[in-house]
Amino acid sequence: MNGFDIDNSMKQSQLEMPYPNEGEGGQHQNTHEFATSYDAEEDPNDVDNHSISTHFSYHDGKSLLEQGIKKLALDHLHSNNASVDSNLGMKSQFPSYFGNSPLDAAASVAAAGIPRHERRLSLSAQQAEPEVLISSPMSQKPSSSSSAQILDVERIKSAQYKMGLIADDGQHSYDSPSLELVELYSSVSDCRELREKYQTLSLQKHHQNPKNRPDWKIYPPPPKPSYNAANKTVVKVSNLPDSKSFDINECEIPGLDEDVDFRLNSDEVYVLYDTKTEDKKQAGNVFPTLREYYIDMEKIISVSSDGPAKSFAFRRLQYLEARWNLYSLLNEYHETAVSKKNPHRDFYNVRKVDTHVHHSACMNQKHLLRFIKHKLRHSKDEKVIFRDEKILTLEEVFQSLKLSGYDLSIDTLDMHAHKDTFHRFDKFNLKYNPIGESRLREIFLKTDNYIDGKYLAEITTEVISDLENSKYQNCEYRISIYGRSPDEWDKLAAWVVDNKLISHNVRWLIQIPRLYDVYKKTGIVENFFDICKSIFLPLFEVTQNPQSHPKLHIFLQRVVGFDSVDDESKVDRRFQKKYPKPTLWDSTQNPPYSYQLYYLYANIASLNWWRAKRGFNTLVLRPHCGEAGDPEHLISAYLLAQGINHGILLRKIPFVQYLFYLDQIGIAMSPLSNNALFLTYDKNPFQYYFKRGLNVSLSTDDPLQFSYTREPLIEEYSVAAQIYKLSNVDMCELAKNSVMQSGWEAQIKRHWIGKHFEKEGIEGNDLEKTNVPDIRVNYRYETLKTELELVKHFSSFASLSASK
Repeated sequence: MNGFDIDNSMKQSQLEMPYPNEGEGGQHQNTHEFATSYDAEEDPNDVDNHSISTHFSYHDGKSLLEQGIKKLALDHLHSNNASVDSNLGMKSQFPSYFGNSPLDAAASVAAAGIPRHERRLSLSAQQAEPEVLISSPMSQKPSSSSSAQILDVERIKSAQYKMGLIADDGQHSYDSPSLELVELYSSVSDCRELREKYQTLSLQKHHQNPKNRPDWKIYPPPPKPSYNAANKTVVKVSNLPDSKSFDINECEIPGLDEDVDFRLNSDEVYVLYDTKTEDKKQAGNVFPTLREYYIDMEKIISVSSDGPAKSFAFRRLQYLEARWNLYSLLNEYHETAVSKKNPHRDFYNVRKVDTHVHHSACMNQKHLLRFIKHKLRHSKDEKVIFRDEKILTLEEVFQSLKLSGYDLSIDTLDMHAHKDTFHRFDKFNLKYNPIGESRLREIFLKTDNYIDGKYLAEITTEVISDLENSKYQNCEYRISIYGRSPDEWDKLAAWVVDNKLISHNVRWLIQIPRLYDVYKKTGIVENFFDICKSIFLPLFEVTQNPQSHPKLHIFLQRVVGFDSVDDESKVDRRFQKKYPKPTLWDSTQNPPYSYQLYYLYANIASLNWWRAKRGFNTLVLRPHCGEAGDPEHLISAYLLAQGINHGILLRKIPFVQYLFYLDQIGIAMSPLSNNALFLTYDKNPFQYYFKRGLNVSLSTDDPLQFSYTREPLIEEYSVAAQIYKLSNVDMCELAKNSVMQSGWEAQIKRHWIGKHFEKEGIEGNDLEKTNVPDIRVNYRYETLKTELELVKHFSSFASLSASK
């Protein structure tokens, strides 16, 4: 198979680009006459007659002249293949240049085993054999069912894009590839199989989550649509905010599960067992051990650091980028025309999700400043903190700082991350302190304080109200569980439920700071297992019996998953050949990133099986990864995580970047945040990831430190659009990616981006909701499918040759 063959979707790909000096006569006139006479001789049943332009350049006309000969050759090959037995006599039907090596024989077998309608033909072959396109899976209509979307011929034609004319060089899919190429593609296939194993066992896939089933009940129910698409009329509806319609007494709290219990295994991970069996047999999926995980990770590390593998992946990525540039040049105006015809939708009113934002920094500086001044005027006598052996009021706190409300300004707060935070994560963390005072951070930006997080709940309510008014913007807030005490979960759940911080526009992720070394030095924990126990013991208890932690059960229904956060640039020192168990990790050295991520993954995998069994929503792992530090972090996340945040270090390991592309792993990127901390905006790889087809979205990270407006997500998009020259279609595609990456329930996503969003290609696209033209979706889909077919095709030679 030729990696540069053109897909079935490219049958209308002739360059309609006459030479600048052509007029009504001359060369243009001659080629026009030639093309017209050629069309008259073609088969009247040929479906391509109506899609091929009659205006061709000289080279296009010459290519068309050769197609008659190629059609005869392909017809002859087709008749030969039809008479060949699938098991005997295959080699005699192939060209004589095949040798006698096992690899050559494997090529013959692989070629014979590929159905004609599944082969990726070159452009010439597609034009000469239009029946291949007709019989291909993309052109066949799905079977009639209630959920199937019928694709008509016109829509398929409208999704075809131009990619220029590439002559067939005589190389076909059954050529004998080089041993090196087979080995490289086999390595890619092996890595993908490893990730598939880890993701399936941990139930992190979309279809494995019970909340994505049609019968999942959302409480409070999502707002009713205010527009009837059938008759295109506005419907008057009354939608109350979730905070007003939510009633804890309406929530269903299931009882005890007596069939399953939990215990620790040899790696000190919580696992499940069947209580009704005498031998207490382990229940649920058996996930890899710590040793097996590090063996698997070493395999990918060794491949990704191999010179030929890096060169191979770099070339594939360069090809994808060049392919995008050609596609964009030839189809940009067509995309814009389709987008303009789409009524109502534009970038501002397509759904978009801020897939990475920290809750304690979810407001901008001006918002926080107004809130602080308001409290100083109206609640100055309220007791807010216990310091210096006494309880202080808000006014006394500011008197101790020798400040008044009039003195406060944006400059006084000093919370923007500017030049002084570049490569200084320690200084960046200090920016969370208003006026540089930790006591103000505790009062206004903490959930667990003397006033039980009252002020942070009030400002969160205001931010959520802004989101609900904007309607089309949604956020996944990161909120901390530190692992210092098991009762952190109940306090956090009570803070959310009691303050009714529940909104259709908000979902939550739990961020786990990697601060073991700090807790150990201060005597809060004895070993690393104390943190693991504080994080996961309450979750297993509430899954076993939700009535033991009712508010936590309600809160977990709005939780998407876990995030791992801290400064990645800290050095991971491997001072032991074999990593100890968590109870034996009692030194002051912080465990490596990969070690901590494994214990998050392993406990989540065990917990998810139990939650899915009980019909509860499962949780995913989406850590901060690839922002700085060791690129090995990205390999760990490739195996264990559903998606990542940042990922800018992928630019340094092309093989892993190629894997992220093939598996379409979600990457929530924050160029403005990176610009202040680790990488200037002009060097950010976001634009290259997007062009190559990686599954990227834009996010704000910390609006309090980086944003200046009340709509930080729009600010992030607008800066990217100006710097990277993004079109409206580009931004709508990024918005769609953000919804696909997010943790909202499937029934909500169907309303946001289309009823069939789970299907691939144009069949899953709804232009009226996403404002992404079918032509763009088809290009992305066909490009990815071609790469995946190359991996499957070449890796199959390894198994076939091994069996010889």
